This record gives sequence, C-alpha cells and structure tokens, in this order.
Amino acid sequence: MSTKVAAKAAPAPAPAAPEPPRPVRTSRRAWDEAPRWQIYLPLGIYLVFTLIPFYWILLFSLRPAGSTSLVPWPMTFDHFEKVWTERSFGVYFQNSVLVGIATLVMTTLVALAGGYALARFNFRIKQLFMLALLCSQFVPGALLLVPLFEIFAELQMINSLGSVIIAETVFQLPLSMILISNFIKNVPYSLEEAAWVDGCNRFKAFRIVVLPLLRPGLIAVGSFAFVHSWNHFLFALMFLNNQQKQTIPVGLNTLMGADSVDLGALAAGGIIAAVPVVIVFAFIQKWLITGFSAGAVKG
Repeated sequence: MSTKVAAKAAPAPAPAAPEPPRPVRTSRRAWDEAPRWQIYLPLGIYLVFTLIPFYWILLFSLRPAGSTSLVPWPMTFDHFEKVWTERSFGVYFQNSVLVGIATLVMTTLVALAGGYALARFNFRIKQLFMLALLCSQFVPGALLLVPLFEIFAELQMINSLGSVIIAETVFQLPLSMILISNFIKNVPYSLEEAAWVDGCNRFKAFRIVVLPLLRPGLIAVGSFAFVHSWNHFLFALMFLNNQQKQTIPVGLNTLMGADSVDLGALAAGGIIAAVPVVIVFAFIQKWLITGFSAGAVKG
C-alpha cells in the first residue's frame, strides 16, 4: 500500500527540451563565392581601356604643339583659344546648342502627344502603326538624305537650321513615341478617371495627374534627342552650306585637312564637344536610368 502511494506521489519526468532548429542551407551561386579580385580586375581593365582615349585627347589639347611628353606640362590653352576664335567654334557651339534644344522640345512634345494616343486610345491601325514605328528604326539615316534634301529644297529650307531641326526630330520620333507610350501605360488609368469625376476634362486631367508622373520618361527621351542631335554629322553636313550655320560635328571635320591634321586643335575641339554632354548626363543620370527602365517595361 505504501509502495503504491509513493509511486503515485513521485513527480512525473520533465519533458525533453525541443531540439534547436537546424540552420537551413541555402544554395549559393558561383559568383557569390568568387574572390573580389575576379570582379575588380576585369572592371579595372575595362576602366583603363575606357579612360586612356579620354586622357589622350586631354593630353593633346593641353600640351604645347610639337611636345611629345606624356604629361601635359607645361600646360597651355592655346589650342582651345585657336579653335574657339580662329576656327569659329564659338559659332558652331551656339548653333549646336540651338539645334539640340529645339530638337529636344519638338521631339518631347510630339512624342508626348503620340505616345498618349498609343497608350490610351484604341483604333483600327494601331498595331500596324506600331509595327511601322518599329520598322523605321531599321532604316539608316543615310538613306533619308536624298528625299529630305529634295523636300527641303522645295521648301527653300536648305542652309537653314530649321531643316536640321526638323530632320533630327523626325529621326528621333519613332523610338521616343514608343518609350513615352510604354511609360504612360505604367500610370494607372484610374487616376485619370478620378480626375474626370472631380470635373477635369481630359487635357486638364493629363496635365495635373499624369504629366508630373512622366518626368523621368520625359527627361530620358529629351536627353536622348539632345545628345543625338548634338553628335549627328550627316544632316548638318548635307543641309548646311554656310560656315556660319555649321554645327560642332561638321566643325570638327574641318580641322582634318587632306594632307595634315592639327591634333592639338582637333583634341581641343573634341573636349569642347564632349564637356557639355558629360555635364548634362552627370545631373540627369538618375532620371535617365529610371526613365529608360520604366519605358522599356510594358504596363
């Protein structure tokens, strides 16, 4: 009897502690385990091959004529003064800025209107029109020179900056419209509908609701149009005969003679042509990447 009571009074054994969870092994990719030098070495080699041409241009533009030094010392700015004054690069620079800004504005406005129509409206030849825009990107600009020259000659626009602006705008419109239309598709249509309910018409709703959201896309399209018109050579060469109407790419071509090339002046002209574009991209690179990535994805 006492043995049974003692057995009943004995405390129950404590439950065993749960085993700690085993860490889950995740499969790591091969490049996650690669040493850092395998990443930095190719990037460093690529950076060297990218920067050497720029350093070479800077070297020729800053060192005196006839010098063979690999360091621009003593430094001189005679080449910049020569191309800016004697070779009329000040006029070329002004013409390029005018053509670039006008092309930027016209391309952005027309692409904005056309991109909105492609994104928000359905019409019978919409797919055919989109196909025509895509196919136009396979046509090189050199094939457009003769028909555009005939058109501008009939309109008496040869030797006018307006002919280059129109040609650059037409050449940039297909890609710009595609990018803008894809970017507008990423804006919810319900936002415009809500603005209509509040009493806005379509244009006011677009201006108040949609347009502020398109800033990255507009910056991407505008910068692409500006840089292309700034660097384009063929249209300015064919449509502009007067030296006072030429742009920087044509001005750089005049520095290369048939028998000799002034390397110092050519390098200085290249620096003048490159610095504005570098400055612009330094300020808009964030918006540029966002705009192109958003415009490339279908909403």
